Amino acid sequence: MTKVLISVDMEGVSGIVHPAETLPDRHDYERGRALMTAEANAVIAGVLDAEPSAAVRVADAHGPFRNLLPEELDRRARLVRGRPRPLGMLGGLDEDTDAVLLIGYHARAGGGPAVLAHTMNDAILDVRVAGRSLGEIGLNAAMAGHLGVPVVLLSGDDAACAELGALVPSAFTVAVKEALGQGAAVTTHPAEARERLRRAAADAVGQRARVEPLAVAGPCDVEVDLNGPYMVDLATLVPGVSRAAGGRTVAFTAADFSEAYRLVLLLAQLATIRPG
Repeated sequence: MTKVLISVDMEGVSGIVHPAETLPDRHDYERGRALMTAEANAVIAGVLDAEPSAAVRVADAHGPFRNLLPEELDRRARLVRGRPRPLGMLGGLDEDTDAVLLIGYHARAGGGPAVLAHTMNDAILDVRVAGRSLGEIGLNAAMAGHLGVPVVLLSGDDAACAELGALVPSAFTVAVKEALGQGAAVTTHPAEARERLRRAAADAVGQRARVEPLAVAGPCDVEVDLNGPYMVDLATLVPGVSRAAGGRTVAFTAADFSEAYRLVLLLAQLATIRPG
């Protein structure tokens, strides 16, 4: 049986351009999560158009990982919800997965013009693996690749699509909006975006054999730029993590990409702790 993981973020969903549409305590959040759920359903339908017997898992991959509306999600899929959990945004991924689809994703911090671009949270300014900057797109594609699983489709703005295209040229992408800046875009109508996503999901899963997993060989030298000096102080409490040049950078060497990925997730969480 074909196994597919759909990881759904929020900033790259059609129509969304502002934090008020993505944060649970803001007034437009309910509309944002409804748009997010509808795009997830379109992709589920596309996967099952191509592989009617596929086992589909959907990982809620935005913020608290509790955004998708469970009662509105296509009942043919199983929902991975809540945090903390193994593999973060890729919750539910394993070596038996045949394909990963990244839906509603955004470009990395510093990758603008791009809508709501960031890397994990506002505390992370950059993540470099062997000198190459990787945002959430690259980190998740490489984590999937470490398990031999290809990322076959990504949707988001044009900057997000270009980011995956530079890493995995054979992957399918759907640009549901054209970025004008951090908080502005020319957006596709949500209904049109969903139609395109359904078709692209079917094509991507049906042609998954043509997409190679993103392989990053170990050991991995990693540098993480953090937004504040106290974040560096906390990060260096982790064994193997040391200060690097520049005052806001920490560095470590991981045995393989899986270890690197998990440690970056940990550093992102530590960076959210504020001084007492």
